[in-house]
Amino acid sequence: MSQLDLTFAALADPTRRAILARLADGDATVAELMAPFDISQPAVSRHLKVLERAGLISTRVDAQSRPRSIEGGPLAAMNGWLEQYRAIWDGNFARLDVLLEELKQGEHDGTADTDHTKRNPD
Repeated sequence: MSQLDLTFAALADPTRRAILARLADGDATVAELMAPFDISQPAVSRHLKVLERAGLISTRVDAQSRPRSIEGGPLAAMNGWLEQYRAIWDGNFARLDVLLEELKQGEHDGTADTDHTKRNPD
């Protein structure tokens, strides 16, 4: 499984996304991470293992505790992948803006074309 696949798979679960959101505020122990959830410590530990396997969090030994930290690398890689598609989305929104402006202008001057099936999208 690629790093990107691991990242998306880990983020597919809302509990893991909530854990990451909490870690974005700072390091936390398992006990601190499980506090807002109505799930067992072993269940939280399984979620943490998935996040760690995906490289989204790391664990350090600090005396008796093992605080978890968020790691930005996989999230940055995922963002880079998503950015490739931003130009497509931006182009679609720009075409929609033009269409909406044409429709608005047509309403004001009485030339509104209500049959949009004839419109060529290109």
